[in-house]
Amino acid sequence: MDWIQSLVLGIVQGLTEFLPISSTAHLRIVPHLLDWDDPGTEFSAVIQLGTLMAVMLYFRSDVVVLSRAAVKSCWNRNFFESTDSRMAWSIAAGTMPVVVFGLVFKDMIKTDARELWVTGTALIVLGIFLYLAERLSNSNRQIGQLKFIHIQWIGLTQALALIPGCSRSGSTIMGGLMVGLNRVEAARFSFLLGLPAIFGSGLFEFMELIENGINIDDYLNIIVGIAAAFVVGYLSIEFLLRFLRKHGTLVFVVYRIVLGTGILIFLA
Repeated sequence: MDWIQSLVLGIVQGLTEFLPISSTAHLRIVPHLLDWDDPGTEFSAVIQLGTLMAVMLYFRSDVVVLSRAAVKSCWNRNFFESTDSRMAWSIAAGTMPVVVFGLVFKDMIKTDARELWVTGTALIVLGIFLYLAERLSNSNRQIGQLKFIHIQWIGLTQALALIPGCSRSGSTIMGGLMVGLNRVEAARFSFLLGLPAIFGSGLFEFMELIENGINIDDYLNIIVGIAAAFVVGYLSIEFLLRFLRKHGTLVFVVYRIVLGTGILIFLA
């Protein structure tokens, strides 16, 4: 992989990580269309560190408040002493499903699950469920009103993102809508919930890349991909939140179904 390919894939990652259309699917489809080698799960996960930095910068005030509350609750030995500390530790617990499933099915995720027919099917199926979640949602709950069980449910839906085509943001926004969050709040919580998962997977896969052996050019290409994902990802967050204030997720649902159908027709 050269730096141009890394730049293109970093842009694709930044554009699709936060929109509910699956970054993993696009990082699988774009190289296929351009006749490039599959970048693999390692590269795909590592350049997510760029989008991680974008979230931390955009929601820096929330990150600081939750981090302080978590540290203070540890010091006081009372994890649920405040609303913020309860939220912070609930997010930590909500990350466990994606960690457990990711480790148990690691080999399958890196091989069989990356088949294009899986990606196409997942795009369609989750698109349908995202549509139903928005149509049936009460949309009357704010993030601060979430209970522990609500956050664990959203955390469970986040594990669906391990399937290429499902989309981490799409599955968690769907989970947020299911527990009654409005569209914007569901998207905001999706970003916050994803912080530990994105950091963990990116760091884990980066260590695997180092163990497999990479040269100085590979490091430079990774940096290019991360930088592109950071810049474009930050802009994507702003776009999605503005868009959801006035519109629903229907345009993303239609895009998912059209893209997934196109993939399956192409394979047939």
